[in-house]
Amino acid sequence: METESVTVDPRARALARHLDCSTDDVSEGYRDGVFEHGRSDYLVLTDEEADDLVRERIEESLWAFNAEFIASHTKPRLAGPAVKALREVQEKLCERANDLVLALIDDFDRFVQDAIGADGRGHFLAQHDGHENEIKVDGTFYYIYRE
Repeated sequence: METESVTVDPRARALARHLDCSTDDVSEGYRDGVFEHGRSDYLVLTDEEADDLVRERIEESLWAFNAEFIASHTKPRLAGPAVKALREVQEKLCERANDLVLALIDDFDRFVQDAIGADGRGHFLAQHDGHENEIKVDGTFYYIYRE
């Protein structure tokens, strides 16, 4: 059962409501936006914060995207042997391929929107289960992701 106290951080209240527990069972985590319940960590973000963080996470993980998905966002569009070469570079360089992949992308904003459209923000922000949960507290929507 959630304890509704005006002095409790609304993010903690949102998480308590989501987990159907008391705010006494929720504590601030190791960085901004992270809260703990038991041995689990949760990101609790506004819509804008979630958009900013998902953009950052996508940019950090470009090397891991499907080569065909990347190719569909290049100009000119990569095809055939070029896609195969991109895949080989990704496999060989891993994280070090990020700058190369970023340079190939024609419109990064569109890339981010298409990635979110394909997999959802939860895929990038909820490391535990890939789910995004929405809770409204005091007129503000919060988005909860289990890390």
